[in-house]
Amino acid sequence: MQFKHPEILYALFLLLIPIIVHLFQLRRFKKEAFTNVAFLKEVKQNSRKSSQIKKWLILCSRLLLLAALVLAFAQPFISKHNSFKSEKETVIYIDNSFSLQAKGSQGELLKRAVQDLVGNIPEGENISVITNNNLFKNTEIKTIKNDLLQLDYSSNQLSLESVFLKSKTLFSNKKHTLKNVVLISDFQQNHINFNPEIDSLTHINLVRLQPINSNNVSIDSAYISESTPANIQLKVILKNSGRTIENLPVSLFNGENLIAKTTVNINQVAETNFSLPTNEIINGKITIDDVNLRFDNSLFFNISNKPKVRVLTVNGNNDSYLKRIYTDNEFNLVSTSLPNLNYNIIDQQHLVILNELDNIPNALVSALNHFTTQGGFIIIIPSENINAPSYNLMLSYYNSSLGGLLSSEKRITTINYSHPLYKNGVFEKQVSNFQYPKVNSFYEVATNNFSAALSFEDGKPFLYQNKNAFVFTSALNKNNTNFKNWNVIVPTFYNIGKQSFKPPELYYTIGKDNAFEVETQLQQDDILSLVNNGISVIPRQKYFNNKVAINTSETPDIANIYNVQNKNETIKSVSYNYDRSESNLVYQDLSNLENVTISNSIVDVFNTLKSDAKVNALWKWFVIFALVMLIVEMLILKYFK
Repeated sequence: MQFKHPEILYALFLLLIPIIVHLFQLRRFKKEAFTNVAFLKEVKQNSRKSSQIKKWLILCSRLLLLAALVLAFAQPFISKHNSFKSEKETVIYIDNSFSLQAKGSQGELLKRAVQDLVGNIPEGENISVITNNNLFKNTEIKTIKNDLLQLDYSSNQLSLESVFLKSKTLFSNKKHTLKNVVLISDFQQNHINFNPEIDSLTHINLVRLQPINSNNVSIDSAYISESTPANIQLKVILKNSGRTIENLPVSLFNGENLIAKTTVNINQVAETNFSLPTNEIINGKITIDDVNLRFDNSLFFNISNKPKVRVLTVNGNNDSYLKRIYTDNEFNLVSTSLPNLNYNIIDQQHLVILNELDNIPNALVSALNHFTTQGGFIIIIPSENINAPSYNLMLSYYNSSLGGLLSSEKRITTINYSHPLYKNGVFEKQVSNFQYPKVNSFYEVATNNFSAALSFEDGKPFLYQNKNAFVFTSALNKNNTNFKNWNVIVPTFYNIGKQSFKPPELYYTIGKDNAFEVETQLQQDDILSLVNNGISVIPRQKYFNNKVAINTSETPDIANIYNVQNKNETIKSVSYNYDRSESNLVYQDLSNLENVTISNSIVDVFNTLKSDAKVNALWKWFVIFALVMLIVEMLILKYFK
């Protein structure tokens, strides 16, 4: 029990006054002579006993009366929380990710949850509401009611840790306030373990929304498995969570035209293939029929003629091995010697290779520096007789320099598997024991902020990257090294070539960092846009001499095929799809979470919050008790003899 005015309780000391009055009687009695004292002695004894009991009863009633009045004026109350004058702050997280499309016992999980929220949050109560793509701060339910009822699904999904951190920023800095965090979600397995640290005034309530079944079929991915001069084989991967399905239709569209259809039997994973003509531009869509989650029933993709990567080699030595790597089907290789080099074509390339030049002229240094600042890539392979000042002038733009040539045998023993050249499917497994290639001479290198792709046995770099420059520290001719006989040479040069120009992929995933490049010439102040059915998005972009590098992440946020446009001119088409991580309807075990309250009902949670914050005033009961004591005293005075 708490008191609104506890200072009034000091008045309880006044209870000493009636005690003093009753215990120390101030009346003085006079003796009177009387003839028959025997009878009076007996009457006197009986009267004294009765009078003493009456006095004690009156004393108790008056003490209780005064105590009840004092307590009533102190305004006592009871609450489930001990904080004095507690205020309540509530932050609600509504998970509106795609998995909430699943059906519960009363319809779609998200729609039912929103209706329960709107019906159970008291009007006038200050709340903050977080969704995966919106924030309503310090508002009332009547203000955001329509926004919540129209809440749509989002491809983004916040982690519980992120939601809790965001909730803490929405609470005020007031002391002695009850902070309630209500997290409403289906809590899929992809959530990380959630064990927040909270104080005694912060309460976290998890409301789990459960579907009536966990059956769902999704189009997981698609890729080109084989390519011939006549046909392309498009492989489609489907996944299933739930019961086995037979004869599931899979359709393939080019634009609005149905071009192929097949059926699959699927237990957990199934594959199917479509054969497409090689030289045809396809703005494709793969669809399935599934009544559970709808967002993963379609997958958009684009197949078009990819521009060839333009590679220029400036040779001081034989480049036949480069011609075998940069073949005509993917690359446009131009080979020239230094005296015959046409400087005007450098800015038209994507990759320039300096193949064992003895000297790099100042004009070429300036041209290549401008080339790399415009997004181009270079590979520097030194000869065994370099002009060190010219090389170091070139390398100074990349915070690097070469020292003297060391003529000693050294083995190449370390592959940096995490380097971008090797981390995406180049190696099936990491191998530490292989037949090491070796070099007979190499250059010492001094560099800062470099990333070594290949290293010698002493840890010094054989091939390193700094910005857009890849630098070998040894000549690659067969007299100096057997590196050309090592199978790693092909993915090394091939992937450098592919990195120098990144045409759009088959499709991209919304919410991830995506990057691609488009060959185009823009006028000053021109920008590229992603356009589809009236939706126009301006992505982050950087213009170079002959290409535009485009980066996207959260936008566009609707899965579809988008045209890359310069004003009204369509340059290319790119496809975006939703992340498929929510397609698998597997849910997290919440029983091991600490410092949280778990429920399956929004109504129950808000009823509990209302009762927790409710204050029951008791002063009326003490007033009633005082009146009862007054009546008791009057009855004692009147009827007790």
